[in-house]
Amino acid sequence: MVNYPAAALFTFSFFVVYMHPYLQSFIGGLLVGTAVWILLMGIGRVAGVSGIASEAIASPRTSLWRFAFLLGLIIGGAFFVKAFAIPTANVASGAWLIVAGLLVGFGTVLAGGCTSGHGVCGLGRRSARSL
Repeated sequence: MVNYPAAALFTFSFFVVYMHPYLQSFIGGLLVGTAVWILLMGIGRVAGVSGIASEAIASPRTSLWRFAFLLGLIIGGAFFVKAFAIPTANVASGAWLIVAGLLVGFGTVLAGGCTSGHGVCGLGRRSARSL
């Protein structure tokens, strides 16, 4: 049995729903799959976060949709954590998180992409490179 915390100060009290973690994961997967499909069918782009982030930094003037996508990831995640009172854990300081993020970014350059591009989008398109 999962011990859910009491509703946080900023939780939308009318929208607090306590769900089983498996159900949360299932719904999250459906939302990710739907978003990936909409991006691919809508503008013909793969939702690889590392590629989207690097292109947004490299050419900011032509990357409005990329910035909107990245901002949506951050705001959407924060919204669902608060709205559904999802338990979170503070595992490291901000400095360590920045270092970890840079190392992950370096790894995605070495690997030619990240798990969102290869695992979610590439395998769905039957890309041999993603396997």
